[in-house]
Amino acid sequence: MLTIPVERKIYSVSQLTANIKSILEESFPFIWISGEISNFKSPVSGHYYFTLKDSRSQINAIMFRGQNRNLKFLPEDGMKITGFGRISVYEPRGTYQIILEYLEPAGAGALQAAFEQLKARLAEEGLFDEIHKETLPFLPSKIYLITSPTGSVVHDMIRVLQRRYLNLSISILPVKVQGDDAEDEIVTAISLLNTFDDAGVAIIARGGGSLEDLCAFNSESVARAIFASQVPIISAIGHETDYTIADFVADLRAPTPSAAAELVIPVKNDLLQHQMMLFKQLRMRFGRYLQNQSNKLHNLTKQLVHPKRKLDDLTLRLDDVFMRLNRILKQSLIQKHERLFWWTDRLKKNSPGNQIRFLRDTIIKHNETLLFLTTSLINTKRLTLKELTGRLNALNPIAVLERGYSITRSLPDKTIISDAKNVSDGQLLEILLAKGTIRCRVEKDKSNGEKENI
Repeated sequence: MLTIPVERKIYSVSQLTANIKSILEESFPFIWISGEISNFKSPVSGHYYFTLKDSRSQINAIMFRGQNRNLKFLPEDGMKITGFGRISVYEPRGTYQIILEYLEPAGAGALQAAFEQLKARLAEEGLFDEIHKETLPFLPSKIYLITSPTGSVVHDMIRVLQRRYLNLSISILPVKVQGDDAEDEIVTAISLLNTFDDAGVAIIARGGGSLEDLCAFNSESVARAIFASQVPIISAIGHETDYTIADFVADLRAPTPSAAAELVIPVKNDLLQHQMMLFKQLRMRFGRYLQNQSNKLHNLTKQLVHPKRKLDDLTLRLDDVFMRLNRILKQSLIQKHERLFWWTDRLKKNSPGNQIRFLRDTIIKHNETLLFLTTSLINTKRLTLKELTGRLNALNPIAVLERGYSITRSLPDKTIISDAKNVSDGQLLEILLAKGTIRCRVEKDKSNGEKENI
């Protein structure tokens, strides 16, 4: 059973974290650590944040921008590294982490890793593609040597060049080929090379050495300077088995500086001998050509025809062509005349005058028919009208009035009076006659014991 002491010392979270931080940082001031990188991130601040892990554990790792700018390679997920740093605790989260001061790939040097990474990146950009490589001039106007002026390399190249072509123009652009300033001097020399109008080709050369010695020729700035150069560049770095980034970017790689001197210029004596051979071949072929042309001229002279005979032949051909043309024209005129006659006949048959006369006769016939039918219709309608008029007159009330009858209406509503009982004493009446109307008032008297309206 757990026994709780009477006197208790209570820590706040911040106090406990601060004590742990103090213990860890004092116990592990600086340590070496190895593991595999995962969750690698590099925000705009330039710091590196990642997780360092092995098969059973992991720890957060940080490398600030001031330290990671000196790295020769770019860390990435899955890379196994060895680092040197100090343990620290991030108090706001209560997590411990390692702040790295130095980093190198585990199992391989940092320079080799940087070499492989830069090589892959530049290859992806296309800097090694053959399409970008310049063709070396056959006889360069001037050769520039970008190398150390004091080493044996420059003397070997000059000796080989002068042996192959004695009066060749050579110039040296002196640079450091290793050390801290070597990279900048090589880039400056390439830029200066492209300002010379007489530059035909350049050789970048140095002797063999370790990967550290060849570091300047594995830099990105030198690679991009070679790629941007308008003057063709031959790289001759180290021995035959040594390969640098400059070798991949250059327009041509030579296994050694002496081999570069042999590749850049042909042997002058060989050129002279080849020139003499070409001259002999040219003279022989030109003589053979002149002989062939002379033979052709002789054969053509034999084939020449006397102008009068040629003129007679042409006269006969002209007469034949004239007669054929005359015959064709006559046949064409006959055909056109027959066709004209045929069209004229058709035109007469389809003359507008005939059509007009036919249509005029048709209109006259239709007019007569229309007149006859109209007259018949009018007579029929006149008889019908007369019959209906008689029937209407028989039913006309005015005709009845003309026989002495009248129509009596009350005023002002003009109701027809048909019964004397429907009028009252003194009522105003209107009597319609065949000719005119009469207005009167009713007076009552008795007739046969009944009231009689007058």
